[in-house]
Amino acid sequence: MSRYTGPRARISRRLGTNIFDTRGEAAALEKRPYPPGVHGRTRRRGNNNTEYLFQLQEKQKARLSYGLTERQFRRIYEEASRRTGVTGENMLRFLELRLDNVLYRAGLGATRAQARQFVSHGHVNVNGKRVNIPSYRVRKGDVIEIREASRNNPIIQWNKDVLDRTPPAWLDRAADGLGVTVYSEPLREQIDVPLREQLIVELYSK
Repeated sequence: MSRYTGPRARISRRLGTNIFDTRGEAAALEKRPYPPGVHGRTRRRGNNNTEYLFQLQEKQKARLSYGLTERQFRRIYEEASRRTGVTGENMLRFLELRLDNVLYRAGLGATRAQARQFVSHGHVNVNGKRVNIPSYRVRKGDVIEIREASRNNPIIQWNKDVLDRTPPAWLDRAADGLGVTVYSEPLREQIDVPLREQLIVELYSK
């Protein structure tokens, strides 16, 4: 399945949360806090929901929030299940350490989709070398920064000055605001995505 490019507010209303982190979705959720469709008002959340539905919804929230295809997401789960530790936490940690997500967390991308575009267009260096793979997994000690030739990009400058997003504790922002250093791997309590990862693990464990 390819990456989702359809109506974003519709997906957010269906899952009950701002999936793509845009103002349009937030407004749609506030104005119409029920699922989309002709029967959206009568099909309230919590009615006739099954365990499988809850599990599937959590998986879709995670997959769409981080902008992954089904195949990419499944691979991350499978790798997380092979590692020592709690599978759900390993999975979230791998998602957070994606290069596009780090750029988003640093406040240099207004959304993960925009951050992914910056990476794929070659605007980002990792440890002084250009990396254009959004799924690249950063490690402790890596320095991620906007390339010198891209620092005057008006969108990047606007994000830095106007968004003023505070990076999580596992990222250390550079003095000029155009880069971050990975201080450590993120702990579960440092990941503020509203997900119940255990439901995803239960879904894939069937």
